[in-house]
Parts: sequence; structure tokens; C-alpha cells
Amino acid sequence: MRFCSVGSGSTGNATLIEAAAGGHVTRVLVDCGFSLRELDTRLARAGVEAAALAAVFVTHEHGDHVGCAVSLSRRHGIPLYMSHGTWRAIGEPDAADVPLHLVRDLTPFTVGNLELTPYTVPHDAREPLQLTCTDGDSKLGILTDAGCATAHLVEQLRACSALLLECNHDPQMLQASRYPPSLRARIAGRLGHLSNGTAAEILAACRHSALRHVVAAHLSEQNNTPAHAAAALAGALSCQADDIIVATPDHGFGWLQA
Repeated sequence: MRFCSVGSGSTGNATLIEAAAGGHVTRVLVDCGFSLRELDTRLARAGVEAAALAAVFVTHEHGDHVGCAVSLSRRHGIPLYMSHGTWRAIGEPDAADVPLHLVRDLTPFTVGNLELTPYTVPHDAREPLQLTCTDGDSKLGILTDAGCATAHLVEQLRACSALLLECNHDPQMLQASRYPPSLRARIAGRLGHLSNGTAAEILAACRHSALRHVVAAHLSEQNNTPAHAAAALAGALSCQADDIIVATPDHGFGWLQA
């Protein structure tokens, strides 16, 4: 199993997961927070065509995550997976028009060679879900758009061989920013976004000897820096900052073996 991002940040998010077995390749897109044209361009950079996707999983209804998901599904007939709350929040698209599958916390589902397990997180959306994914040999954990750590989410990420963790903001940079107080409070709140320090605490709780890759994702362009995020996660692993991969808004990050 391998994974990459075609963009990660407040302007849009999309993560590709790919698994091959028996001559068959399964590709799942987690979020597609871009326009159709922009997504096509970004997928092409990763060597993938949208029509080759086996499924799209939408974590929640915010525009930088749901993006063109419904249009993409309609155009190519790609199955769309999301929670009931997310479906309600995006206007309840007709399942006759979109191949829709409603999923829930800790109920695994299979797409080709991959098993995906959604799990709930604290975020200011209707029914947000993040997920873990396995091909039977390795396990990837994805956690973005969560306001705080919970025992539930930490438990889902403990045995992962690769982790993609939100490092949205540095608290001091956020408080010194030009954002209005209400927005600063929302971001820093229990239903907002993970700070570098909270992400590092989650990582420390999930640290184990078989953890191969850690990616810092969903960085705020105004309230964080790659150096701040990498240093925080490296501290949790007692490794060098260069060992941490940092996803960018424009290019995400290249393919990694989970």
C-alpha cells in the first residue's frame, strides 16, 4: 500500500491511497477539496486519472474537503462514502444520481484491496469522520480537522505504520495573528483544529517501533510554518526534524509506502 497527497491546507485537501494485489490496483481518494479541473491537474501529477478511482471518502462537509466530490462521482460513477451527517450537510444528494454509501464510526467497509475504518473526531461539522486504511500488511491513519485529542481517536491510530496528522497552527502565531478574536477562538477550541503541540501529544501516544512515516498536514499558511510543525512532531519521536514529511497546499507530498 502507498499513499500521497495532491494538496493539503485550508485551500483544499485530497489524499490518494493505492493498493495492488493479484494484478488489481485499488485507488481511493480521501477528500477532494478542489474544483474538477484543478483536481484533474493535481491527480495527473500523481500519475492517476480520476476515472481510475474506485471510491471517494469525504471526511466532512467543509469546502476544502468535500469540494467537487458529488460532481466527480456523477461524472465517473465513482462510489461516494460519507457519514449520514455529512450527506445531510451537503444537501442530501439523490442516491439514484450519485452512487452513495453512508458509513459510521468503527464500521469497516471494503473497497477492492483495501479495508477502511471510519472513526469520529471532535470538529465543528455535522458528523465528521476520519479513517484508517489497511491492505492487510500495513495500516495508514489519517487525522485532519480535529479540535482536540480523544481516547477514541488515539486508540484508532495506535497500530498504524504510517500517520498523516493535522498540524494546523502554532498557538503563539495564532494569537498574534490578524484573525478576529472569534476566529482565533474557533480554531483553538475543542471543535477547531489541532495545534502542533496537540498533534505531537497524539503522536507520542501512538509511537511504536513499526511506525515508518509521519506526515504533518493541513498547516495554516498564516499561523504555522513547516519548521514549527516538523520540530514538534520530531520531538514526540525523538528524531530529526528532517525525518518528518510536511505536506504543502500546492503539491501535498509524493508517494510513500505505508
